[in-house]
Amino acid sequence: MMSSLISLAVAAGIRAAEQPWLEFAGDAAKPGGGTRVVLISGDEEYRSEESLPMLAKILSERHGFQCTVLFAIDPATGFINPDYENNVPGLESLATADVMIIATRFRQLPPEQLRWVADYLKRGKPVIGLRTATHAFTGEAETDGLKWKEFGLAVLGETWVSHHGKHKVEGTRAVIEPAHADQAMLRGVKTIFGPTDVYTVAHLKDDATVLLRGEVTATLDAASAAVAGAKNDPMMPLAWFREYEVMGGKKGRAFCTTMGAAVDLLSADLRRLLVNVVYEFSGKAVPAKADVRFVDPFEPSFYGFVDNDAWAARKLRPSNFALGQATRPYERVVAPASYVSRQTDSE
Repeated sequence: MMSSLISLAVAAGIRAAEQPWLEFAGDAAKPGGGTRVVLISGDEEYRSEESLPMLAKILSERHGFQCTVLFAIDPATGFINPDYENNVPGLESLATADVMIIATRFRQLPPEQLRWVADYLKRGKPVIGLRTATHAFTGEAETDGLKWKEFGLAVLGETWVSHHGKHKVEGTRAVIEPAHADQAMLRGVKTIFGPTDVYTVAHLKDDATVLLRGEVTATLDAASAAVAGAKNDPMMPLAWFREYEVMGGKKGRAFCTTMGAAVDLLSADLRRLLVNVVYEFSGKAVPAKADVRFVDPFEPSFYGFVDNDAWAARKLRPSNFALGQATRPYERVVAPASYVSRQTDSE
């Protein structure tokens, strides 16, 4: 009995000391070998702590990219807490990163953590922003002249404006921009539907190349019709890329899509688009049809704000999303009745 208690205590101690991020190995024999991707989660609504480990597993296991996934961590407990806005440990991994994927929302990070992001941007390295990355940071923090609350505008080309579609009522169907249909980033991409609504895009300049526009749908069912009238005339930009230059640094490339909730990424072609951008931004040939099959079972939570105490009771650590671990939905977030979870494209 005593030996069992000791074993449990030792195991608990090891678990408490585990690193607050995830690492997925690269594979030099695969096309992505030699490229390091850092994925930064940390939002209270769209479950990036579920989606980014899933995406990292695909990039690593299917394509050979070396991936590091970072999380919002409550330093008092060591658990993932998206409501804790002031701590994303592991940002020093950006020092050797080739591509950064960010899906944070209104973070207020300390200067020593923001410094790693600033140095990455000054080197002009590639940035991929998902959904709330247009408003990735907030507050009055500033580094070398970059006001972090202006990150979205300065790097991605847009900031938070408003919901264009009706939140949790109207969905999003991607429409390929005909003038750019031959872009390599769209290779193998045909059909994307997501239950998040279309965002208003009001500041995007002509220096951005729009790849997709967002058709507002009447319901959250992928089979629903488009909403008639002004909401879809014209349709808002949904995915684009552009050049950025901040803090007197080098020019870099940025890609942004206002889709990106964990449930959006049930769409194989949305996953394929993101994998394609990683290939493109790392200077590698984009596959004819990238393999985006899930590595582990992926059952994402529907998006929505949750009670902080209820979330904390889950006691999730990064290791809960490690290789071999399945993603299970959070039962306290209930999807609207009009949401029908169905695959809308082939893997």
